[in-house]
Amino acid sequence: MLSAVICILLDSLIKSGIYSDYLQEHLAPSGYLKIPTDMSDYLKGCRFLPKLNNEINGMRNSTYKERLASLQNLVLIMFEDDTVLIPKETAWFSYFPDGAFEPVLPVQAAKLYKEDWIGLKTLDEAGKVKFVNVSGNHLQISTSDMKKYMVPYLEYQTPAPTGQTPTEASSYQWFSKVGHFFKDLIGLSEDQPLLHTVY
Repeated sequence: MLSAVICILLDSLIKSGIYSDYLQEHLAPSGYLKIPTDMSDYLKGCRFLPKLNNEINGMRNSTYKERLASLQNLVLIMFEDDTVLIPKETAWFSYFPDGAFEPVLPVQAAKLYKEDWIGLKTLDEAGKVKFVNVSGNHLQISTSDMKKYMVPYLEYQTPAPTGQTPTEASSYQWFSKVGHFFKDLIGLSEDQPLLHTVY
């Protein structure tokens, strides 16, 4: 009984202060905490996630939508045993309905998707969103899953802007460096197959 009372008190304290200026300025995770039963305070006080998700009416940034929709692929990886993202399906932009903690709605049922606030619907309808489910806890991806689901998308695939060779384009240079970083990180060299086991 006492533990239930403590939980209720802690819950009230967190809800009353999580979107306060002080916590938003000093506690990074508070900027991406969305309490579905407190949407009004979330939209008014949360400084990061509502802007990133283009959730604020009258303040939607069309550049966010254009940039996300311009991606060649978007790989969304959900970890089966995730204890950081609650619910774990938020890795796929799925979430609870406003006002409740159940059920988890698929992303296609969310306003963010249906009204295409960030370009996710555009990407998905073009077949460019990959919904991947892997075992493990938050960000504990195995080398084999990394090779299977991430490495193939680290190869440069888009021609450079007109008048530039691919190696002159700054996006190519950045992308190439990221690709090489991940290949080095998981022990791949240019002559190794992607599915080579690294011990």
